[in-house]
Amino acid sequence: MEIAGRPRGPVAIPAVVLDLAAGRDVEAVWRNNLDGITFEIAGRAGLHHVFVKVAATGDDVDLADEARRLGWARSFTPVPEVLDSGRDDEFQWLVTRAVAGTSAVAERWIADPAPAVRAIGEGLRALHDRLPVEACPFDWSIESRVRRAAAKGIHVPESLLEAPPPDDHPVVCHGDACAPNTLLDEDGRFTAHVDLGSLGVADRWADLAVASWSLEWNYGPGWDDLMLDAYGIEPDPARIHFYRRLWDAT
Repeated sequence: MEIAGRPRGPVAIPAVVLDLAAGRDVEAVWRNNLDGITFEIAGRAGLHHVFVKVAATGDDVDLADEARRLGWARSFTPVPEVLDSGRDDEFQWLVTRAVAGTSAVAERWIADPAPAVRAIGEGLRALHDRLPVEACPFDWSIESRVRRAAAKGIHVPESLLEAPPPDDHPVVCHGDACAPNTLLDEDGRFTAHVDLGSLGVADRWADLAVASWSLEWNYGPGWDDLMLDAYGIEPDPARIHFYRRLWDAT
């Protein structure tokens, strides 16, 4: 399995993507940690500029479920509009209209991380403030994550779950708040979030712990404090440690 990022080398384009492209240019732009691929299809007169996420039908991910989460969240915060989703015997797919902005791990932000790091913190705070907990039909609590892991045959160590920290502040979490899933404008300001397949109610540190951790993966060490300051919160070492271990375990 490859590390998430731009695919290396040629990528076979599934027939469903070629059909959707209708002769337009297609580029494979992202491979996730589960080997799913996102393709970009250029716009043309009368046809939208879109992204198509494709995964094997038998994979653990459920792109129809992500479509439901995006449809709900879009009423409250900037996320892609779902244009289509479906599956056949081989593939499942999710088609979304392109939204303004480029990924926080685009080359220009890798070279100059500070604006992107601030935007990630500010964007995550905006997401948490805008999405209504009471109205959210999706769950990303510790218990739900452990159940999902068990359904996939993943055993979460009992020692991890013996004394989880009490919730600091429940919010609707992104569920995969890693740096690549924040989009920025040309001036380095947050514009939107993508990849909300795990969105659901949980403690805010479930997002914050992993978002800050991902800064090291993408930009190198030493960016945590800037992101948390942009979010508007002091570090919480105990919750950060727990939710990073839970991320690894599930």
